[in-house]
Amino acid sequence: MITFKQVSKRYEDGTTAVQPLDLHIEQGEFFVLVGPSGCGKTTTLKMINRLIEPTGGSIYVNGTDNNTIQVHKLRQQIGYVLQQIALFPHMTVEENIAVTPDLLHWDRSRTSKRIDELLHMVGMDPAVFRSRRPDELSGGQQQRIGVIRALAADPPVILMDEPFSALDPIARERLQNDLLQLQQTIRKTIVFVTHDIQEAVKLGDRIAIMNEGTIIQVDTPQRLLQQPANSFVEQFFQSIRQDGMSISTVSGNEGTI
Repeated sequence: MITFKQVSKRYEDGTTAVQPLDLHIEQGEFFVLVGPSGCGKTTTLKMINRLIEPTGGSIYVNGTDNNTIQVHKLRQQIGYVLQQIALFPHMTVEENIAVTPDLLHWDRSRTSKRIDELLHMVGMDPAVFRSRRPDELSGGQQQRIGVIRALAADPPVILMDEPFSALDPIARERLQNDLLQLQQTIRKTIVFVTHDIQEAVKLGDRIAIMNEGTIIQVDTPQRLLQQPANSFVEQFFQSIRQDGMSISTVSGNEGTI
């Protein structure tokens, strides 16, 4: 679904944000990029929809080099959810969700039906929330609207850049659970950036551990926990081991780490 071939990013001042990397993300996979601040994970994410242009290499989305697609058309095919929720404050919930369908010239009845479907999907009654503005919503409700706005035109790929990190722990956990449940229904290809290893383990089908612009290890949560590639990966998982997270949490097997 998404393939990186020797993709790198170097800035004019000589800083290398991403070393040449090869990576393949499967269709319908929940793929998490995790690592310390400045490791290159957000740069890697943003190169998929060309918010950042790579210095070298190629990225293929569903078999097509993303550099051969007009930027606005590429981004219409890829949903994007930010940490800074970025709802348009002067627009209602309904108008925010309709932004991409309107750009694609959907007819009003189709857009209206999609808005109701998405609001129901995240447990928000359209009769209550359609006409509200962002400042009338809680932080968690705003982030739900941010997620379903990214889904509005039914794109095959969703990029999520630390979408829950600004929320309080209770709202964050609830939204993580909501996203897992939603993914069981929609089966999108999701690329999710976080610095929180526990969030990565909870959400990811596979996780890429990054450091200093390089992917250190890509694997399932269970294999990363049980077979870390080196001391960096092992230390990155120390917080989970100290909390006693069970392997069944990530793999369905019995046992405690």
